[in-house]
Amino acid sequence: MNYLEGLAQKEMLRAQSWRRSAVWLAGLILLGIAGASLVGELEPKLSGMAKFLQDISIQKGWPVWIPAAFFIFIPPAVLLGIMMGLPMFVVWWERKVAAHTQVRLGPMEVGGWHGWAQVMADGIKLFLKEIIEPDGIDKWVFRLAPFVVFIPAYLSFAPLPFGKGLVVLNLDTGVLFLMAVSGLSTVGILMAGWGSANKYSLLGGLRGAAQVVSYEIPRFLSCVPVVMWVGSLSLTRISAAQSGFLWGWLPRWFIFYPVVGQISFAIYLITTIAETNRVPFDVPEAESELVCGFHTEYGGMMFAFFFLAEYSYVFAGSLLGAVLFLGGGAPLFSFLGFIPSWAWLLGKTFLLVFVFLLARWTLPRLRVDRIMDLCWKVFLEWTFVVILAMGFVILWRVK
Repeated sequence: MNYLEGLAQKEMLRAQSWRRSAVWLAGLILLGIAGASLVGELEPKLSGMAKFLQDISIQKGWPVWIPAAFFIFIPPAVLLGIMMGLPMFVVWWERKVAAHTQVRLGPMEVGGWHGWAQVMADGIKLFLKEIIEPDGIDKWVFRLAPFVVFIPAYLSFAPLPFGKGLVVLNLDTGVLFLMAVSGLSTVGILMAGWGSANKYSLLGGLRGAAQVVSYEIPRFLSCVPVVMWVGSLSLTRISAAQSGFLWGWLPRWFIFYPVVGQISFAIYLITTIAETNRVPFDVPEAESELVCGFHTEYGGMMFAFFFLAEYSYVFAGSLLGAVLFLGGGAPLFSFLGFIPSWAWLLGKTFLLVFVFLLARWTLPRLRVDRIMDLCWKVFLEWTFVVILAMGFVILWRVK
């Protein structure tokens, strides 16, 4: 009887935990919408400040480089602040999702309300820890690897539209730029594995390189139908092309296009999870097999760069998926058009981030050979099928 009562109590706690998780998701999306609304007000303020500096420099006879420096340094600084802040929020959110999935509370003490400052405390601890270099390492390769992983993660944020007018680099080839730059992190993973002079790290680096290089192909090809339909690689144009409604009620989001949209989105989402080395595709860092994989020998600030890059890619991949398949800043219903576009975009991004976090705590790790089979024998073929189908649709539309 005691066993049955305990089992019933556990199931009740689990149900309550999932209800709390749903409430957390809704609350955090609303919080993201509010935060995005504040960010959306940043662009006119920056433009006004730049114009003010330009007028003052003309009146006072200041050097031309003063207003020019504002245009050059402020947008990258804002982008760096976004990149540093968002991963900290995602890490805290993942801890809460993991806790509720396992019927726990997660961080509760540091910072007061639900341990909101726990990640900040952990970050301070990491940056203050001593960096220990093992004997026998290739020093320059070992030291440069974290930066080679981190810098492409930072650059991949440049063409992403955070809202109307909030794009650091509004490139006509935004999709191609992002895919190309994010793939450079593979070099850093290989450097970390090779430079560590550790067989587990080397094996993790080789696994990571093989996985990332393999899944880059179907991931990029899953974006090709969207590019074919819109006729542009610009992320702002792709987002703008999905505004409005079909028949007055169905959003023009690409995910709602029959069959083609759903298959492309599913392939993109799964391959992006694999690109970020997240469960169930975390074989480069498999703790039960390789300790921590390619960053086993790293600690302190050098490990923090790997950690920051991973969660930056999670957010960047989710934001790109929202732009390509979920309409960017387009509203779901016409009567909700009063909500700013940047608020919709960030809300959709957080929803995809939640899928990343939930997958880690609900799915088992796949074997290496099955991960490769899934890429080369399933996803690659289906991307070709979807591209071919989209070609026929475009021909039919032209006729």
